Amino acid sequence: MRMTESRRAALEEALLPLAVALAVVLVVGDLLILAYGEAPGAVWRLLLDGTWGNAYGIGQVLYKATTLTCTGLAVALALRAGLFNIGAEGQLAAGGFGAAVMGLALPTGTPSLLAIGACVAAAALCGSAVGAVPGVLRARFGAHEVIVTIMMNFIVLALLNYVVAAKLHVPETLHTPALEAGTVGRVAATFPAFHGSALNWTIVLVAAAVVSVAWYLFRTRAGFELRAVGLQPDAAEYGGVSVSRTWIGAMALSGAIAGLGGVNFVLGYKGYYEDGFAGGAGFLGIVVALVGRNHPLGVVIAALFFATLSQGGLAINAMVPKQIVEVLQGIVILAIASSVPEVRRLVRKAAGARRADTGATS
Repeated sequence: MRMTESRRAALEEALLPLAVALAVVLVVGDLLILAYGEAPGAVWRLLLDGTWGNAYGIGQVLYKATTLTCTGLAVALALRAGLFNIGAEGQLAAGGFGAAVMGLALPTGTPSLLAIGACVAAAALCGSAVGAVPGVLRARFGAHEVIVTIMMNFIVLALLNYVVAAKLHVPETLHTPALEAGTVGRVAATFPAFHGSALNWTIVLVAAAVVSVAWYLFRTRAGFELRAVGLQPDAAEYGGVSVSRTWIGAMALSGAIAGLGGVNFVLGYKGYYEDGFAGGAGFLGIVVALVGRNHPLGVVIAALFFATLSQGGLAINAMVPKQIVEVLQGIVILAIASSVPEVRRLVRKAAGARRADTGATS
């Protein structure tokens, strides 16, 4: 009974803030739409038709959600260890660059599966290397990971910009040559209904990553130790867990997951690395992780939600400015941040009342 009550309370604490945020978004969105002289119902209908109303829109939402899932999962994993990884933007870019360089280095005729595996491994390794730096600095010297990861974004993005512009770019562009090996096929090649969308089979890789992270966090000793360090590092250290090693490993794994997001663009969409391709997906991953309550399943749901808003902004641009969507994204964050403490208080109060009633009846 106690376990059931605990799970119920946890589920309520996770879902109720999302419901509050959605209600606030609908109200604020209606007001903004009315301010532009349009009917809210027509705009919302257009948004849904342009996202989940046709195969192309669904493909675009899933494509964008694939990258956001990687960056959100990366941030969530670090937060589980008590670390705030704001460097997913740089780790995402490093992963995409590593995949592109590996693809360019592979000889022509390399078997497809081998080439894809090598490129994916390169993406994870490059993202992991960028993520491990703040982990090492935090563990060895006490440097705050927030400051270090922010600075790493500037360093990595500027370095990649220089390398591409000076060494690897196609003339008059800021992207590398097209890859001849390691590219991932589009879903549209198998399911023609998705024709025109950027959705590709990287989504399967990311789905496997979500399942693997969930298993790692909740079914392994290492995952338990990571969560223990995130909750109370001193107690975990007293229990025999190496906090320094856990921090380094968590940041390295977090960077590797963010780096996998670069595969979606480089190998699955464009077929080359392009400077600036991350486009804020790393920073939006922070929001995805927080809205998803740092749970792998919650991250997927949040990624789908924000991908829907992103694609929906393009769909409604004929009626209202697409910047309305950016405002609504901010409203979601504010609504959840402000509602979580009150929701948690009410849920715990209700749980206590239910326990009291149960005790009285027994």
